Amino acid sequence: MSQNPFDNPMLEWWQQQWPKGVNPMVRLQQAWLENLAEALQFEAEFLMAIAQSGERIARTFDGPQPTTPEEVKAYYEALVKEMSDAQMKSLEQASRLSHDFRKRLWEKI
Repeated sequence: MSQNPFDNPMLEWWQQQWPKGVNPMVRLQQAWLENLAEALQFEAEFLMAIAQSGERIARTFDGPQPTTPEEVKAYYEALVKEMSDAQMKSLEQASRLSHDFRKRLWEKI
């Protein structure tokens, strides 16, 4: 009579241990994907700020245009300030990502 290969105690032990080993890896991958999604969201917000700024610049050519150099200067200073604020916000969010990622990893472990 031949022995059933699935009655092997080593195989039985391995089948019990296998899901336990995969679970932490899945949780780590989930944390990584959450972090990646957050980074992509920040980038999308920054690109949206760039698009809105470009749209406002384009609208100045359609409507009443600034007539004096002071008006042009004030208008472009406001646009540059908006862009620099958006970039600083993006950089601040990106700098937090590594800390948040480490925190998520520890929570998953």
